Amino acid sequence: MSKQSILGRITTLVRANVNSMLDAAEDPEKMIDQLIRDFSSNISDAEAAIAETIGNLRLLEQDYDEDVRTAREWERKAIAASAKADELRAAGNSVDADKFDNLAKVALQRQITEENEARAAEPTIAAQREVTAKLKDGLNGMREKLQQLQTKRSELVARAKTAEAQNRVADAVKSIDVLDPTSDLGRFEDKIRRQEALARGKQEIAASTLDAQFNELENFEAVTEVEARLAALKAGRSPQALEQ
Repeated sequence: MSKQSILGRITTLVRANVNSMLDAAEDPEKMIDQLIRDFSSNISDAEAAIAETIGNLRLLEQDYDEDVRTAREWERKAIAASAKADELRAAGNSVDADKFDNLAKVALQRQITEENEARAAEPTIAAQREVTAKLKDGLNGMREKLQQLQTKRSELVARAKTAEAQNRVADAVKSIDVLDPTSDLGRFEDKIRRQEALARGKQEIAASTLDAQFNELENFEAVTEVEARLAALKAGRSPQALEQ
């Protein structure tokens, strides 16, 4: 599997872990803490894989630099050999001059070989550099996400617990219907209403008895007055005299 798929595999693994944890979540705080640990572990795996990719790139770059350096060294040797051949040929020593020209040719052939190797490595190095840059960007993005998750941990835990409490309250409210006369609360309210009605009945009875007593008193006073007037008539006095 290519190095380009490193972050893709890690992202898929992280997403699978998150979905599985969310489906089985019981304690939000423990779930988020475990998520942070898993995400940190995945980042560590990504760092190790990317470090290997970078290491391979650096080896390619070192080999390229070595090819370039060696090619230049062979170029200097070719120049030196060619100059020596010209010097010997000018001195009339053509045999040794040809010898140094042949050495210059060998050096130039080695130079060409090193240059070809360096040139062949350039596309690979360029591609690896692009991959490495993308991997670094992806890794930095994962680190930022982890930082955001750690920062929002308290908020997410609080929100999860609030949602859980709201669900419990909603479930509790659903189990109680205050308008249902057959419920315990309805029966208790009906009992109170009967007690209130009984109290009002007793109050009416008490009021009725008190009225009867006052009526009886008024009747007694009327009879007394009649008796007094009758006695006055018998004594030859008028009822008005009694009032005076």
